Amino acid sequence: MIYLDSAATSLYKPPGVAQAMAEAVCKLGNAGRGAHDAALSASRVVYGAREKLAELFHVGDPMRVCMMLNATDALNTAIYGLIRPGGHVVTTAQEHNSVLRPLYQLEQQEMALTIVPMDNTDGRVSEDDILDAVRPDTCAVVCAHASNVTGNVLDIERIGRYCASHGVLFVVDAAQTAGVLPIDMQRMGISALCVPGHKGLMGPQGTGALCVAEHIAVAPLRVGGSGVHSFSHTHPTAYPTALEAGTLNTPGIAGLSVALDFILETGIDAIHQKELRLAQQFYQAVSSIPKITVYGDWKTDHRAAIVTLNIDGWDAAEVSDVLMQEFDICTRAGAHCAPLIHQSFGTENGGTVRFSFSCYNTEEHVQTAVQAIQELVQE
Repeated sequence: MIYLDSAATSLYKPPGVAQAMAEAVCKLGNAGRGAHDAALSASRVVYGAREKLAELFHVGDPMRVCMMLNATDALNTAIYGLIRPGGHVVTTAQEHNSVLRPLYQLEQQEMALTIVPMDNTDGRVSEDDILDAVRPDTCAVVCAHASNVTGNVLDIERIGRYCASHGVLFVVDAAQTAGVLPIDMQRMGISALCVPGHKGLMGPQGTGALCVAEHIAVAPLRVGGSGVHSFSHTHPTAYPTALEAGTLNTPGIAGLSVALDFILETGIDAIHQKELRLAQQFYQAVSSIPKITVYGDWKTDHRAAIVTLNIDGWDAAEVSDVLMQEFDICTRAGAHCAPLIHQSFGTENGGTVRFSFSCYNTEEHVQTAVQAIQELVQE
């Protein structure tokens, strides 16, 4: 099987991830819920993962790295915990529903929402348009670092610095860039960074993090058991406990911690260069094939390793099914939970086929995928 669906979740994991998870299941207790060896060992594993995430994203204080279930969990926590009805929020047409749906709900509660459009040709969103949309009553800008459909990347440092200078919160969805593109929360002026553990970080599903900048207070989405202040009627406010009600996914965090070791040792530049080289080889081959439409801006190397396309006369779901059944190639078809992009491209009825690459893919995988597309076009 050739797995080209890493934008959905990483299948290929660094060595030791599964073993760390198995050992955690057998040996670790509940972090923060006891002073015995099993509980303390769990706490050490969790804190070690916090330190690695803080190092990778330049958070500053590891205690402001709050463990989440995934990027959706982190985004919901950040959006509902930072934005109040009555304000104004800026977002973009390239967003995933994990951003759009919480904002739509808040819009029903008297929050004003501006959605910055994208270019219908290459799917780019202009940073100038985002900054121009900020008003005196704007409380937050919420956007994806990279689109999960086009792979286009926004200049979040420029946006973040502008937000910081204007007293506007900046919430970043790093679902497609965490672990493969440099992210420096402090330098980029990011208020809340939302990351999944199971994509570019190559950890297990059910893991993620919300990294909160200093002096930013996020109201908890969930309250309950915390292991401390049990007689208080209110949930603790100190980080990370404030955003981590209930038992953490310690086995998942143990696996994520090993994956983070691999990323920190290998370097995100090396990882991204490998992924991007494979994506570019695939793009260059398929974009020259008649009847193929490829989406996104390929005039720049500053992008995610995602190639999304359609074949004239084929339904996207049918293409993905045939690639699996006849060529043993895993891709993703459909709207990719990003409806506004498809409305802009005019692909809302059938969606698109997405090929997304990992550093564990090979040139042979690319060649096989290109050959498969060529055969489908000739049918």
